[in-house]
Amino acid sequence: MVYKFASTSKISFPGSGVAVIAASLNNLDDIKKYMTVQTIGHDKVNQLRHVRFFKDLDGITEHMRKHADILRPKFEAVWETFEKELAGLGICTWTHPKGGYFISFDSMNGCAKEIVSKCKKAGVTLTGAGATYPYGLDPNDSNIRIAPSYPPINDLKTAAELFALCVKIVSINKILEERA
Repeated sequence: MVYKFASTSKISFPGSGVAVIAASLNNLDDIKKYMTVQTIGHDKVNQLRHVRFFKDLDGITEHMRKHADILRPKFEAVWETFEKELAGLGICTWTHPKGGYFISFDSMNGCAKEIVSKCKKAGVTLTGAGATYPYGLDPNDSNIRIAPSYPPINDLKTAAELFALCVKIVSINKILEERA
């Protein structure tokens, strides 16, 4: 059973995008039974705005290119800091997504919540550790979702450096604790 969902909400007007579901005919027939009583209703005015704004697939592609031009330097700034400060230490890994709004960062097991806490005490607020897991419950306490899309680039560079420092501190404490 495969259901594929998509939406223009994150690329245009938040909360007002056009959403779609792709699935087999049988699956679509089945989901329609439930959606008829769960759906509040379609915002036809915002759907019309989207159609007029994007016009066609080429319009969406061009708009996404503009998003990429804004986001790429921010992602690169974080990756550059991580490479400089954390690569080769054997205490963490991170993704290099080719789209989207997040970098998935994996610390040593049992360290993510403490890293997020130390960052917050130092003035950098992150998404809660384990947020990518159902109910936010990461069984390894290792995953942190990094969202570099909002801050200005200079603030982001400072935040990435502070984050890397917190990763090092928490990791060395974990290593020393395990050796004791």
